[in-house]
Amino acid sequence: MKKTLFLGPPSFDGFDGGAGARYQAKREITSFWYPTWLAQPAAMVPGSKLVDAPPHGQTISDVLEIAKDYELVIMHTSTPSLANDVKCAEAIKAQNPETQIGLIGAHVAVLPEPTLRENPVIDFVCRHEFDYTCKELAEGKPWDQIRGLSYRDKYGTLHHTEDRELIHDWDAMPSVLPVYARDLDITKYFIGYLRHPYVSFYTGRGCPAKCSFCLWPQTIGGHQYRTKSPDVVGREMEEAKALFGDRVQEYMFDDDTFTIDKPRAIAISEHMKRLNITWSCNARANLDYDTLKQLRDNGLRLLLVGFESGNQEILNNINKGVRLEAARQFMKHCHDLGITVHGTFIIGLPIETRETVEETIRFACEISPHTIQVSIAAPYPGTQLYQEAKANGWFADHALVANSGIQTSTLHYPTLSSEQIEESVEQMYRRFYFRPKAIFPIVREMLGDRQMLVRRLREGKEFFAYLGDRRTQQASQTTAAPQPVEV
Repeated sequence: MKKTLFLGPPSFDGFDGGAGARYQAKREITSFWYPTWLAQPAAMVPGSKLVDAPPHGQTISDVLEIAKDYELVIMHTSTPSLANDVKCAEAIKAQNPETQIGLIGAHVAVLPEPTLRENPVIDFVCRHEFDYTCKELAEGKPWDQIRGLSYRDKYGTLHHTEDRELIHDWDAMPSVLPVYARDLDITKYFIGYLRHPYVSFYTGRGCPAKCSFCLWPQTIGGHQYRTKSPDVVGREMEEAKALFGDRVQEYMFDDDTFTIDKPRAIAISEHMKRLNITWSCNARANLDYDTLKQLRDNGLRLLLVGFESGNQEILNNINKGVRLEAARQFMKHCHDLGITVHGTFIIGLPIETRETVEETIRFACEISPHTIQVSIAAPYPGTQLYQEAKANGWFADHALVANSGIQTSTLHYPTLSSEQIEESVEQMYRRFYFRPKAIFPIVREMLGDRQMLVRRLREGKEFFAYLGDRRTQQASQTTAAPQPVEV
């Protein structure tokens, strides 16, 4: 067994690379998701180590000190972070040229050959669902016999083995929680809408929904939801209680659509009630009242819901599969049941106009989730949105993420420019939060809990600093020479 290091490389200050690097940018407030994509193969490789540098404040020097003891380094990368991650690989290779270095992640799953061709320091990339590929690399299996692997031989020739099938026996997959307890400091992970400290992880992969912008089902996880059984999840939660005790204030099931299998979600929630655990999960905005009530009665506190837009035509364009009226009814149920909702929205989806932005802002204010996140549409390689953008000439001359970490708009339309898309993000935040219906619940939350008071004051300071950084970034774009889209 090779000594194996699973590495989330250092990045810019404030980088949020978690949730599988779903959102590789600086958020409005300090936010770090757990490195589940790295933790899962790490749980399958005895003696391995997981280093998640950004939340732990670890520098390249820190990583080099750790990496010198490892033969195999597997790094998670993404489209906007690839150049940064390659620099980290170069530093590790300069320290020890014998270290084998490879990449995992959606970008390399879709673009294995260009990644290897353009970055000779990288020895291999693991395509698609890579957990067993990583395990076999660590076991020293000959590379030409490992499915799902693209690699460079000693002569510099590139090879691609046959694809690896998706994992269906998820009950056989080891828990990531012992890896978290062994290698991570859970106090370093923050999400504004989750209690602190929290723990997030997956109980399965794949999403039946066909949203055109969503990265993971289209590149790694597929559209079949493959899961652990409720009893196995229950045993993992018993293990979590033993590992973390009362330190963890909330557990987050980060499966793309945890509630799409309602009987399973309810069965898992019964384990959560038995263990007296507060929990949250992702959900679609069409759950019925009875299911919501059962989940709430079994410890559900918060739902993370992707509303995306307040315009039905845009929702249809992106294959969201949810009607606005259903979302309104869903939010009424949540308000009536006292379930907190964090709503996510995307500005710049096809084909956004000033009028559709206005509809989205008004819709968000109408349904009034407790908190919101406003992102800019990101056309990642491997997604339907990326293909549509190429076919229709929607790409602008911006990188996905600026050097500062601020997300920029790579899309523009005849009806809305990149600059207008970016300006709309700040406009939506200000109009949503600067109204009594949003402010009063947050103030009540602060007054009832001193820890929450301190936390919200810090987050408020960060939020206004983020808006200032975004304005500075927009101003610099108007004077700087255009940069090509890195796709």
